Amino acid sequence: MVTPPFGTTVPGNRWDLVDAAPHPLLPVTVVVTHYRQPGELARTLAALARQDYPAELLQVVVADDGSPDAPVVPAGVEVVRQPDRGFRAAAARNLGAARATGDVLCFLDADTSPEPGYVRAITRLPALLPEAVTVGKRRHAELAGQPVEAPIEIAALVHPLPEPAWLADAYERSQNLLEADDRSYRYIISAAFACSRWLFAETGGFDESFDRYGGEDWEWAHRAWQDGAVFAHVPDAVAWHDGPEWAGRAADPDERTRRGNAQTLLLSHKIAVDGSRGTGVFAPVADIVFRLRGRHGEAATFVCADSVLAAFPRARVELEHHATAAVFAADPRVVPVDAAHPTPRVEVELVRPVAMPSGSAVSELTDRLRRLGTGDEGALDIRAPDGEVLARAVSRRARVRRARWGDDAEVSVGSLVVEGAVALRAEPRVEPFVGGWSSPAHLR
Repeated sequence: MVTPPFGTTVPGNRWDLVDAAPHPLLPVTVVVTHYRQPGELARTLAALARQDYPAELLQVVVADDGSPDAPVVPAGVEVVRQPDRGFRAAAARNLGAARATGDVLCFLDADTSPEPGYVRAITRLPALLPEAVTVGKRRHAELAGQPVEAPIEIAALVHPLPEPAWLADAYERSQNLLEADDRSYRYIISAAFACSRWLFAETGGFDESFDRYGGEDWEWAHRAWQDGAVFAHVPDAVAWHDGPEWAGRAADPDERTRRGNAQTLLLSHKIAVDGSRGTGVFAPVADIVFRLRGRHGEAATFVCADSVLAAFPRARVELEHHATAAVFAADPRVVPVDAAHPTPRVEVELVRPVAMPSGSAVSELTDRLRRLGTGDEGALDIRAPDGEVLARAVSRRARVRRARWGDDAEVSVGSLVVEGAVALRAEPRVEPFVGGWSSPAHLR
């Protein structure tokens, strides 16, 4: 894990703890993604030339996604281009970020023009907190016929369009994302967001396998959150999109539905959290992994894996021994510890084989695991009724931040007693367990 080159950290998502701190003016690179929008690009570049941020600290890079003609830009604006191989905004943004020299990256689309205070407002938190990901307020207006040199904050008010209510409501409910969680990636939009160049590199940038409109920003934001990002909405950072929001652009409602479905299905394959994946179909990424290390008897291993998967049917169980036993051969959720799999949101290290209750008996545990890493609580000791620690659950987000910041990460460890959880003896009786009449005497 690499230590950030500047700034500090906060517990959980508490960016409000530094909200009153002075703004360190760091070098900023604005990456403007473009494809065949010369008029919109000219308007956005004119708006960037009017920023109240020090010009000597501002680099502007136009990342062109294979337009037939090279973008025409003012002196001092850099252009990077890639071949036209379909919609590759993710790769274009990565190309622009690779040219960046600023400590903070500010991403805009060519048709999204910022008001004069935009760069100063949206880069403030990333300059204080290198893990911060800030999203501005994207407003909408019909800008056709307005001179590209006209101040955007004036031109946009001639024909303003409605704001997306779902987005405004989400920012209000979450106190500008102060109360963010594992599903808040949906409120980070690539047309108007900023982060440190260090964090962008830590996440590996955008997933370049996205080759159609939409989804690449949400996938990146989810990955950034799991890697310790701090989410914040900055309402004072206003940028105007030329035209309505996505839902209002396609005249055919069926086409809008098809596009939305394609995005949702693709993300369900990449993002494992509840509310983003399917409710029955298995995804290649497990949300929770239970891991049992050491050599234990086959009976104890079976009871442990079976009871865990009964309680958490969408989890993955990793075994150091017996993973390839015949009893597990038909279940893709049981794998060896050393198997190559994507990192889950939560890892549960079992101290020893256990029998886990299911149904309502684990409802509180399910809820605590769902929220793990969202606030200050990044780890959770799971205990039997007699107080014995059976397992420790650690969120990926907390593990990454602890490795990055040490004790400064302020990751707290919670504790929960699970009624009915049993530490297994070396040779538990399997027949009563599978038959449904087992008692603690059969298991421990």
